[in-house]
This record gives sequence, structure tokens and C-alpha cells, in this order.
Amino acid sequence: MILTIIFAVLTFSALTGSILFFPSFHIKNVKIGSYWVVASLGAISVIAFGCVPIKEIWDKLTTHSAINPLKILVLFFSMTFLSVLLDEVGLFRYLAKKAAKAAGGSQHLLFILLYFLISILTVFTSNDIMILTLTPFICFFCKNTKIDPVPFLVSEFAAANTWSMMLIIGNPTNIYLGTSAGIGFVEYFRIMVLPTLCAGSAELFLILFLFRKRLKKKIEPCRDDFKIDSKPDLIIGIAHLLVCLVFLAISDYIGIEMWKVSTVCAVSLLIFITAVHLIQKSGWTHLTHSVKRLPWQLIPFIISMFIMVICLNYQGISQKIGQLFGNTYCIWKYGMASFFSSNITNNIPMSILFSTLPLSLAQQQYYQAIYASIIGSNIGAFLTPIGALAGIMFTELTDRYDVHYGFRQFIKYGILIALPTITVALFVLSLII
Repeated sequence: MILTIIFAVLTFSALTGSILFFPSFHIKNVKIGSYWVVASLGAISVIAFGCVPIKEIWDKLTTHSAINPLKILVLFFSMTFLSVLLDEVGLFRYLAKKAAKAAGGSQHLLFILLYFLISILTVFTSNDIMILTLTPFICFFCKNTKIDPVPFLVSEFAAANTWSMMLIIGNPTNIYLGTSAGIGFVEYFRIMVLPTLCAGSAELFLILFLFRKRLKKKIEPCRDDFKIDSKPDLIIGIAHLLVCLVFLAISDYIGIEMWKVSTVCAVSLLIFITAVHLIQKSGWTHLTHSVKRLPWQLIPFIISMFIMVICLNYQGISQKIGQLFGNTYCIWKYGMASFFSSNITNNIPMSILFSTLPLSLAQQQYYQAIYASIIGSNIGAFLTPIGALAGIMFTELTDRYDVHYGFRQFIKYGILIALPTITVALFVLSLII
């Protein structure tokens, strides 16, 4: 047990250090994220030193239950593919451009329009897609119109990581914690819709108050124009996303697992897009870029962290941690613990660990702990850049576009916005369950 604790502490500490000080490195022009290398080394270590039998790992990886990490990865990647292809076509940037045009010269109106646009799109796609898509647009637009990008970047990041709570597909942490507890698409939405609406509304008013003076300057006209690259791809992509969402909503009633629904839709989209491009004899840019942009490095990362958690469970460490939480005030204990733990270990390994901590609780307390952990995993993402992979991508993008938004600023606004937001979300959740 002691050896397992040492490996876990070293892995989580090294993971935090790698994200802070060397998030990536290059081998022959190939960029490699250090986070998954660190996680893989941790997993290899616990196996090599006999902390957990290989048979135990194999049994967990091949289980037919909802917590099979391979099923969760397939669900996440297929949904990401649907969203990324729409981004490659230009849908999200086009909508952002339309919002900027509708705002005229008012920063306040633009701010509100972008917040609602990001919120709505995040609900139906994912937080990571919004960060990757709209961060470059905001940096570029603000530079060309000579306005301060910080209020818009803070709003974007906060909105993407708050409204991602509403649907189970909005964040890989939702998917893992929700499916590990056997929570269906509709049941998840029924519980999480009100905490998300209240937290998002409180967050918007708070951000508007914080930046009220910096949003007074008029927006100068931007001549940049943007159009949809391929209307057939756009129509096919939107149709598949809508069909996928409908079948995810009824998956519990028709007895089909969510990962199967998303996989069929992703494969169908791939076939339709391929057929259209063969008929039109057009290029494959959108398709190839979409495949390249998929977060492939998450595969070894999630599997490695899953192995670490299997080891902690096998050694009885997870159960002992769960006992420390007790069975009272579960929403506040698990919600705040997951919120801060996300910023120590990153929210994906945190979610894998927290899915096991409340297993000994009674049913009501168990679901309270799971939903509270989901809230913590989402809102914890904008306390520090360590909280989520989206934070790492966000800081890399702002650096690339010469926007000064460093670690200190991130934490400053994270404390001012994330703490009140999670308080509202957990309070509303406590009224529901």
C-alpha cells in the first residue's frame, strides 16, 4: 500500500509540474504533450512493481459495465469528431462573426452575445471545442478592433466550463462520472439543468460587474469577412449532430448505450462526407484536419490514469479516502473537494478517482456525491490553468496570439468568478437532491 501511495503522489506531483513548467516537447517536429507521458510512466511503474496484477487491469478494461474506459473514450472521440468537423467547415467562427456584427459598436452587447453564443454551443458540443475554436477568433478580433481581449477571454473560458455541465456529453469528466454511476442522458439533464442555469446566470452578472469599466470603449469596425467553406459539409454535419443528440436523449428508453449511438453517427458522418467529396471531386481538407485535431494523446492519458485508480482501489486506498468524507453534507464535501482537487491532479484523473470514493454511500448520498463531483470538475477548470486540459490549450493559444494573460491573472479571475459560481451551483443542487 505504501509503495502505491508513493507512486500516486509522485505521478500527480509530476503531472502538475509538467503542466506548469514543460507542457510539451518536440521529437522530430512532432509535438508531444508531457502530461500523458508522465501518466504513462506512473501506470507502468505500478505494474512493474507489482502494485496491481495485470489480470485485474485487464478485467477492468474489458468489463461490460458502463465504467469501461474504452467505451467512454469512444463516446468522447465520436462526439468530438462531430463537433470538430463543424468547426473545420467554419460554423462556430461564422456565428461568432455574426454576433460581432450584430453588436455594432457596443462592447457590452458584443460581450453578452458572445457569452450566450458560447454557452449554447458548449451545451451541444463540448467545452474543449469552444476553447480551441473561439479563442483565436477573440484574440484576432480584439486586436483588429483595438479593444481589450481579456474580458472576452475570461467570459469565454468561464462560459465554456460552466455550461458544459448541462449535458452529459459536454465534458469528458461528465461522461466518466455520469456513466460510472449509471446515469442516463435524460436523467442527467433533469438534475443538472437548473444548477447550470443558475450558476451560468450568476457568473454572467459577476463578470459583467468585474469588467464594467473595461467594456465602455467603442468597437472600431473590422473589415475581416468570413464565410462557410462548404455548405454540403455544414448541412451533413449539423444533421448528424442533431440526430445524435435526439438518439442520445432516448437511448435509455430504447436500450442502446450512448457510446453506440455516437459511434454510429460519427461513422455515418464519415461515410456521407466521403461520398460527397468523391461525387464533387473536391479536396479532403476538412476531413483530414478533423482527424488530425482529435485529441489522440488523451487515449494513453486516460487509460494510464484509469490504471492508477485501479491500483488505488485494489490496495484499498480509495475506500479509506472515501471513508474520510463520511456520509453527511456530501454535496458540499465532494463538490468543493473535486473543485480543488482538479487543480492538483487535473480534472480527468480527479474524476476517475472520485468515481470510486462514494461507492460505500447510500443511494441518495451516492448520487449527491457524483453530481457534486461533476460540478466541481467543470467549474474547477477555471480556477487555475492546471484544472483541465482546456486550460492548458487556452494558455498556449493566448501566448501564440501575443495576449498577455498569464498564470497570475488566470488565478485572480478564477478566484473571483469560480468560487461564487460553484457555490451557487452546489446550493441549487442541494435543493434538488
